[in-house]
This record gives sequence, C-alpha cells and structure tokens, in this order.
Amino acid sequence: MTTLLINIKELLQVRETSVAKVSGAEMGMLPTIKNAFLVIKDNLIADFGSMENLPKLIADKTIDATGKMVLPTWCDSHTHIVYAGNREQEFVDRINGLTYEEIANRGGGILNSAQKLNATTEEEIYNQSKERLEEVMRLGTGAVEIKSGYGLTVEGELKMLRVIKRLSQNYPIAIKATFLGAHAFPLEYKENHQGYIDLLVNEILPEIAQNKLADYIDVFCETGYFTVAETEQIMAAGIRFGLKPKIHVNQFNSIGGVQAGIKHNALSVDHLEVMKSEDIEALKNTETMPVALPSCSYFLSIPYTPAREMIAAGLPLALATDYNPGSTPSGNMNFVVATACIKMKMTPEEAINAATINGAYAMGVSETHGSITIGKKANLILTRPIPSYYQLPYAFGSNLIETVFIEGNGIE
Repeated sequence: MTTLLINIKELLQVRETSVAKVSGAEMGMLPTIKNAFLVIKDNLIADFGSMENLPKLIADKTIDATGKMVLPTWCDSHTHIVYAGNREQEFVDRINGLTYEEIANRGGGILNSAQKLNATTEEEIYNQSKERLEEVMRLGTGAVEIKSGYGLTVEGELKMLRVIKRLSQNYPIAIKATFLGAHAFPLEYKENHQGYIDLLVNEILPEIAQNKLADYIDVFCETGYFTVAETEQIMAAGIRFGLKPKIHVNQFNSIGGVQAGIKHNALSVDHLEVMKSEDIEALKNTETMPVALPSCSYFLSIPYTPAREMIAAGLPLALATDYNPGSTPSGNMNFVVATACIKMKMTPEEAINAATINGAYAMGVSETHGSITIGKKANLILTRPIPSYYQLPYAFGSNLIETVFIEGNGIE
C-alpha cells in the first residue's frame, strides 16, 4: 500500500539523518520543507522532498494537502492513563482551598486511585483505559509511555501492567510500559517503608521480568513519598531485573532526585517544576532527558519547569502530558505544546522539538519515531489549512488536526 501526500504547505521536523535528540540552541531550529510531498509505503516513511522533485510513482492513494501542514505525531513519554474511575471530588476540594499534599495526607490522591483500582476488574480497567488511549491517538499522539502505580499491591500492579501489555497488543500506537510500584506507600506500610520496598523488589519485580511486563522502572522521589536513598535502592533493583530508570523528581521540592537519576543512568527525569542551579548543572553532558509536564503545573497551579534557564544552559528538554486522574486529567499534547509556549516561554520550534524528537528519546523510541526520516514509522499529523505552524500553539483551544496517521493508516 502506497500513499502519496502532495502540495504540503510545510513539512515539519525533517531529518535526513536521524538524530537522537536536540539540546540547547539546537532546540530552536526546526527543519522544514515548504511545498512538499511525502510517500508512505506500507507503514513507513518511504520518501519526501520538495514538490519540484516529486518522483513519478503510482500510488494507491493520493492526498492533496494544499494549505495544510504535516508533522510527526506527538511522542508522550509520561502518562498514567491506565486507572479506574476519577478524582473529580479532589478537583473541587482544591478549588475550595485544600492543597495536593493535604488531600494526599487525608487518604486522597494516589491512595484514592489505588483503592478504586484494586476494587475494579481487570476487564473494566482495560475498557476504561482503551477509551483514553483512543482519545489521545485522535489528538495526534503516536507513541505513549504508560505507568503502573495505582495498584500498590502485588496483584494490583501486575493487573495494571497486564492491561498496558494488552493495549500494546491491540493498538498500532507504540506503547512503552513503566513499573511505578514506588508511587506512594500503602497505608499498611506507612511505618514500614523497607517492608514495602522488599515487596516491590522480591515479589513484583521477578514477576515483571519473567512475563516481560515492563520496559522501565519509576519512583516518585519527593518529600513525603520516597527518599533519595529509597529511590536509589529501587532503581538499582530495577536495573538488576533489566528495567532502565525513568523517575519523578523535583515536583514540589529539590531533594537530590535529579542527581540520583543521573547516577543510575536514568533515561529521563520528569516534572522538574522546582529546579536549583545545581540540578541544572548536574544534567549537563549526561544522557538523561529532562521532561517537563506543563499541563500538571496548569491544573495544580504550581510552578512551571524553568525551560528558558535549562535551554540556555545547553540542556535538551522533552514535553509530556502526565495524563492521570489526580493532577492532569488530560492527554492532549496539543495543549501541552501551547502551554509550554504560553507559560514556559518556549518558542514554537522548541516546543515541537520537545514533543516529537526529544519525547521519542525520553521513551526510547527515537530510532522509529519523532521525526520525518526515511525508514521511520509513518506516524503523522495532517493539520487543517493553517497560515503557519505558529498557529498550533497560538490557537490553543482549537482542534487544528484533520487526520492522524498511525503506521500509515488514517485513524477515525
């Protein structure tokens, strides 16, 4: 099956030679081709270029993209979209003055989601989660990382990971699974942290490794959750079982989590709303991708990741949604890109790079996703007619997507 897109107003994120990520000043450069064509063969990008160099070929389907942009689908490297129910009441509680921490301290937050998940059947969790997955695909996401972390029991965590695996088997979108058993301490382990860590390490990790249920391991390294020492212990155990770390750090406090992640060669460190100069310095010249979650900052009214300071220091930055029931009940990467521009003062070029090629790096799929490169998956966004790609973050409340292609096929 060959599909030809012609008269593309502008083809964005064109990389003749694939790059793993872009950093610092490079983030402000977005390679494009105006008046372009693109060829999809089966599920891969087969060719692209300027219309004046359009090759003679017989396509099964030709799409005239006059006035429209084409760019790679978003790569959302941080989500929690497998969960049960919702936390609408906590949303109202925050409006009425309670903080995220206060809600958590009275049994809300992550523990609330864990209670709901453990009381819900695996089939029902799958059915709820697939609706969210289908929604984010329609919104332009072509690769997604999904975490466990709302079970906090052996069976609950494994149930979540089985649901993630089933989603990856049933949908064409690239899905990476992350084990986040260290999301919070269950009430019965509140005074016995090591007992819970032993449960994660000795009972759950061997099952995950045996059944190939996860790619990564995550820990919520934060005051009131997991200390730096506990985080390091869990990361080291995950590594022994073949899971690379991707960790939550610096959401509310800077306590050394960034440095711990780097020490254990974490693929990414995520949140970063509170960054000290030593955190930024530590990330220089490492292979660890910093990931910002601006819609979480928006929803909780907490600080935004200091993107300008980090990019000025030469760092790369990725953007992701943090889609979850408590602090970011949205998987809309278009809103994330717009919010990064509006609230974090990222340029459109930086934000698009952060949500495509750097997002792909942050979930380990940059060889197949994140740019317009021959041989990569034909995961594409075809916009409606727009004046320029600046319209994507500028018209933040509008759906500017006409068609999303996942592995060469337009999705409904």
